Amino acid sequence: MAAIATQLAAVRERIAVACARADRRPESVRLLAVSKTYGPDAVSEAFAAGQRCFGENRVQEAAAKIPECPGQVEWHLVGHLQSNKAALAARLFDWIHSVDSAKLLTTLERHAGDAGRRLNVLIQVNVSGERVKSGLPPAAVPEVLALANTLSNVQVCGLMTMPPLSADPEKARPFFRQLRGLRDQWAAELKFDLPELSMGMTHDLEIAVEEGATWVRVGTAIFGPRPCALRPLEET
Repeated sequence: MAAIATQLAAVRERIAVACARADRRPESVRLLAVSKTYGPDAVSEAFAAGQRCFGENRVQEAAAKIPECPGQVEWHLVGHLQSNKAALAARLFDWIHSVDSAKLLTTLERHAGDAGRRLNVLIQVNVSGERVKSGLPPAAVPEVLALANTLSNVQVCGLMTMPPLSADPEKARPFFRQLRGLRDQWAAELKFDLPELSMGMTHDLEIAVEEGATWVRVGTAIFGPRPCALRPLEET
């Protein structure tokens, strides 16, 4: 308990310092504790220390974990979502950060309606152009936003991105800045409000905050080394 609480406080302090440097209010940036691969006990410890928003990468892992966690948790899906798991995701999660196609958006609309829920979603944008990354190319996003205007059970609240992996956090800055610029462009041209930007993880959260992130996704800095090996693209 003490270790997670201490590490959680340290991450919050990092966010506060970055906000001060960027002349932002600390409450304008929300912390998503990425609990993928950690057990319910770790979630409960972070919850006891005041954390309420938790992120999972895989629907099946979350389905097994969520019933064992405190009921007041707000659950976010941050990993790639296949359409065949959308029905379960629509029942489990409050937010989905990784919508990357019009097909997935309409599938979530249907399943959220069936579940009697309203989902908050973010469009994942592949600003780096890397083939190994999920996400829509920027040119495809306006069409998906136009579709979103016709839906009633999902609310597109903003955008998410993952920059290329780099040991130097500063190298993420151009990609975070590009996402913010695209958000501002689409908000102005399409008259579509996109207040949320999900970007920044353990190693580069300060850069993300300076570039306008409203959600930062942090795992290892809160919970410690992961209990199983992860592919590099899944690091937080």
